[in-house]
Amino acid sequence: MNDEIKPLTETAEWKALKTHYAKIKDLHLRDLFAQDPKRAEKFTAEAAGVYFDYSKHRVTATTVNLLCDLAEASGLREKIEDMFTGERINLTEDRAVLHTALRAPKNATVVVDGENVVPRVHEVLEKMEQFAEKVRSGEWKGHTGKPIKNIVNIGIGGSDLGPVMAYEALKDYSQRSLTFRFVSNIDGTDFAEAVHDLHPEETLFIVASKTFTTLETMTNAGTARDWALKALKDEAAVAKHFVAVSTNAAKVSGFGIDTANMFGFWDWVGGRYSMFSAIGLSTMIAIGPKHFREMLAGAHEMDEHYRNAPFEENLPALMGLLGLWYNDFFGAQTVAVLPYEQYLRRFPAYLQQLTMESNGKRVTLDGHPVDYQTGPIYWGEPGTNGQHSFYQLIHQGTKLIPCDFIAFCRPRRRLGRHHDLLMANVFAQAEALAFGKTAEELGKEGVKDWLVPHKTFEGNRPSTTMLLEELNPKSLGRLVALYEHSVFTQGMIWRIGPFDQWGVELGKVLAGRIAPELESPAEPQLKHDSSTNALIRRYRAGR
Repeated sequence: MNDEIKPLTETAEWKALKTHYAKIKDLHLRDLFAQDPKRAEKFTAEAAGVYFDYSKHRVTATTVNLLCDLAEASGLREKIEDMFTGERINLTEDRAVLHTALRAPKNATVVVDGENVVPRVHEVLEKMEQFAEKVRSGEWKGHTGKPIKNIVNIGIGGSDLGPVMAYEALKDYSQRSLTFRFVSNIDGTDFAEAVHDLHPEETLFIVASKTFTTLETMTNAGTARDWALKALKDEAAVAKHFVAVSTNAAKVSGFGIDTANMFGFWDWVGGRYSMFSAIGLSTMIAIGPKHFREMLAGAHEMDEHYRNAPFEENLPALMGLLGLWYNDFFGAQTVAVLPYEQYLRRFPAYLQQLTMESNGKRVTLDGHPVDYQTGPIYWGEPGTNGQHSFYQLIHQGTKLIPCDFIAFCRPRRRLGRHHDLLMANVFAQAEALAFGKTAEELGKEGVKDWLVPHKTFEGNRPSTTMLLEELNPKSLGRLVALYEHSVFTQGMIWRIGPFDQWGVELGKVLAGRIAPELESPAEPQLKHDSSTNALIRRYRAGR
């Protein structure tokens, strides 16, 4: 039996890492830095406008070499090429995975089933651009002849999290004369709050659903249609106040939307990887076609770096490998994403879907249960808010939580000392996590003996600091692609499928069974477990 077909944990590369972990697991970052004055230089990489300092990780040069050996032995280089060239690497759905083609330049060639898909991508982009300019300029009029002032994106999952994250991140680039809202939750409050101060004759809805059958999206779209027609009183108004991001022309037309205003994408674009496709229509309307193209260019830069750079210099590969190191060897269960930029406040939420829906899997691609941990839990908040919330646990708690600090040299808003103070906190938090404060240091400061244990910081808490010049469309594209490819790196080494999400299905199927039981005027015959039956009866009685 050779290593290619051995279980992952029985490969020579995994065993080498396990042996190495036993040797270095108790090394402290204080000692690693003391032993090597040039450590910061050796454990820093830079590409596509991202300065990636991973020197405050519990690794040595040997660790990095062994992790890269694991990547090579896992066939990561070949799998990267398979993804970029349109091989059907989404095995359970028999699909190619080509979000990278969404940001490929016009002269590129990416062949799927004998067809170069790049011209089709750019056709959709150009159609989006024409429509976006009409809305932004006021040329697109509503049913009563008034220009559109409000855009409401209706979607869920990747059809919501990508657009809302990008809008919030690039709000400083948005056309402020337009109001943007996002509706995803089937909870009626979400829709009601989104439209409570809007006027139907000035509002455009973008309904984003590939199949135009997604329960949450189409329920909200139907409510939006009723809301608009209550005021506009003419079915023909739907065509002026609704557009679709979908591939189901029949359903779109049946809803009342002119299929000329339907923006398509393809089955090789996964939902959580779709913000650069027509799903990003609201983003393009907000920031304009030029800035949207810059975002695509930034993502493409990171794509090319990931595809070509050796793993020891490859930012997404290093990020993915470091995450695997803590997840599988140190037993860390979460990763904190800490952007020190208020405009990135929705970035951790976006990453939650990208990472956990992708790598939250318990069987390998060939259907065998894994005997190692896969996807960690991602969470976070922008700094410095988190410092007054959960950093206490990261610094002095019992859990090891690797941290990603994201920061920018130049602020979008320069107000007095604000940015220097913000950046001081980035660097201070990473320093404090790594080096802590010893009982001896506290004693020299005159801290009373009984208080010393409470003020001692163990340190040795790992973190990456990513430094970019400024938050702009290009840098946002780079960051998104960086995390996308980090997820791919881990998935390929763990031998799982990052591009399906069967775990989403069961709850949806059961909800479809339960909804009629809740709505039935007569007492339904319930055939669930005793807890679910009791909850349904309690709800019906309390309603």
